[in-house]
Amino acid sequence: MLNPFTINNSYQPSSFNLTGVCNILLNCYSFRLSMHEWALAEAVITAAQQIAEKEKMREIKEVNIKIGELQQIERDIFRFALSQLKPASFKNVEFHVSTAKTTLKCRVCEHAWLFRKNKIDEDTAEAIHFVPEVAHAYIKCPKCGSPDFEISEGRGVWLENIKGVR
Repeated sequence: MLNPFTINNSYQPSSFNLTGVCNILLNCYSFRLSMHEWALAEAVITAAQQIAEKEKMREIKEVNIKIGELQQIERDIFRFALSQLKPASFKNVEFHVSTAKTTLKCRVCEHAWLFRKNKIDEDTAEAIHFVPEVAHAYIKCPKCGSPDFEISEGRGVWLENIKGVR
């Protein structure tokens, strides 16, 4: 019988399976990403429940959700999480998810403009999607050319409105 605290040096793996290791890492990464969507869905449902209680609604029929264009979220996972986490008072609810455009505002000249994904290449758009703060390295104010701007709209997840029966 082996002592559980003794290292058994007789085990030698027959081969190292890099593909298997990569698949495990990708699955862990995907799981971590999907946990983000589940947490957001839970927060949306909690907020909608609180509003429904405050407004004395006994059944929720519709929840309209806005997701900022720059918000990193997998929509299919988010929608699935909403459907799985909904309480009894949400049994007939329709979740409507729409995208909020991104508005940028220059800190130098105060000019505001809409972010346009089609004006930047795919790699840059992907970088901005994952880390919106890097936008300053790629985007400049169209009026004065400054890279000093703020993202005034187009990030986050929020309830636009809910509809229900009192």
